[in-house]
Amino acid sequence: MSELDPNDVDALLARELSGFDPGTRYGNSSPIGGLVTNWRELSGTEATERWNALRDWVEWWTTRYNIPVSVMPNCWWQHGNIVEELSALHTAHVAAFDASDAGFGPIGWHERLAIAVPRLSRAYGGGCNNGHKPPKPRSWAGVTDEQEWTAWTSQAHAQ
Repeated sequence: MSELDPNDVDALLARELSGFDPGTRYGNSSPIGGLVTNWRELSGTEATERWNALRDWVEWWTTRYNIPVSVMPNCWWQHGNIVEELSALHTAHVAAFDASDAGFGPIGWHERLAIAVPRLSRAYGGGCNNGHKPPKPRSWAGVTDEQEWTAWTSQAHAQ
């Protein structure tokens, strides 16, 4: 095997190190793939864009993977727990198929999908087969004894 011309090595190193700042300790902190959506804290100005991106992905995903209505109802967007699961899958999908991925992202995403589909089935439960039925949300109103709570939280309970 012949040795490389030193000029070629220098050119290769220069290309590889372009943009590298040895004075910086940290690499690029921009997210791989897409943005994580915290639906609880989403502002109104971001809502339309994020909902439309999720809808596009959900419609593609359910078609591509032939996800039945018994798992993913047509009214999925009206079920908060399903939205959270789909949003996580969407973000993971975008990151897994990002150009910067080393090649394990797609199989990792499919492994996560295999775990998520049964969770989605349980989260939905088939209750909207004959039209949307709003979930009955759990309420904490008047449930917690505030005196008992304060007494409990004033101690560590580490034992």
